[in-house]
Amino acid sequence: MTKNILILNGSPRHNGNTSRLVEEFTKGAEKAGHKVTAFNIQQMNIHPCLGCLGGGKDPDSPCVQKDDMLKIYPLFEKADILVFATPLYYWTITAQLKMAIDRLFAVQEKTSNYAMPMQHCVMLMAAEGDTDDNFEAVKHYYHALLRHLGWENIKEIYAGGVMKIGDIEGHPALEEAYILGSGI
Repeated sequence: MTKNILILNGSPRHNGNTSRLVEEFTKGAEKAGHKVTAFNIQQMNIHPCLGCLGGGKDPDSPCVQKDDMLKIYPLFEKADILVFATPLYYWTITAQLKMAIDRLFAVQEKTSNYAMPMQHCVMLMAAEGDTDDNFEAVKHYYHALLRHLGWENIKEIYAGGVMKIGDIEGHPALEEAYILGSGI
């Protein structure tokens, strides 16, 4: 059965290591017959959440801010799988990805009980460090986010030891990302 997969890539480097993880995941998912849409958040006009609690009034445009999140919202609401892709920046996700995640709250505001569409999620991350504690804060945030929203984790791929563009070539995480995409 074909699945709609939405990828939010929070990497500011267009052809960086995180993008390679996204490419391999996408190749596998498309080979398996799934529809994949990826957004490079850095290249979009997306503003931070205002915390205004004024969203949800217009189902087709849930946030009061009218920016490129309007491209993401309809695909997010129809997605079967949501993929977060990001490099590790100061032991967390990038500001670009965090900004897009925060803005998803407007979708919750469409219902009186703040219901969020069910998502099955994947985390793809590249980082310079390659120790277990290097990813500890991200894992905590990711799992807390999913638990709070009632979303399900499919898998996480953490590619450590890759700082400069191209360092990820030959890293086992690339094959792992491809296999994950093709197995969904």
